[in-house]
Amino acid sequence: MALARVQISEDKAELVKALRDAEGGTGPFQTYADVLAFAGMLGVSRAKRVPLGKFSRKDPDAVPQDQFRSNLAVISLVAAVSTEELRILLPNEECDAMRIQIFQEYVNGGLEILQAELQGIVDYSEQILLLLNTERNKGKTDIEEFDLSRFL
Repeated sequence: MALARVQISEDKAELVKALRDAEGGTGPFQTYADVLAFAGMLGVSRAKRVPLGKFSRKDPDAVPQDQFRSNLAVISLVAAVSTEELRILLPNEECDAMRIQIFQEYVNGGLEILQAELQGIVDYSEQILLLLNTERNKGKTDIEEFDLSRFL
């Protein structure tokens, strides 16, 4: 059984290429799989799932699942949590296609968020670090953010 490939929305192809560090570029990610994994987790974090319209047929092309290395389990976990159905983890082509569709919709949602956050920004790395910091602090309560050191 051939594993499905993760498609990239045609309108996000340039952003994905810009986020990848290749050929003298300054993108913060080493591979397209890394870009898509980050965007997918951002989409999940912000509950933004956007179906793909047209997808990119050339650079960047769809990314094979095996390029996700350790992130391959993430695709399955995202699908299982999203559907609340363990059946989606079955090793067959139908379930594989459903897992990929769900994941790439979260990727597309995450890429939409990144497009908005990175608009007009020159240094993507710095802005992504700020974005990560915001995401990390998003779930903290007031007591966790309260700085006791000023009283010590």
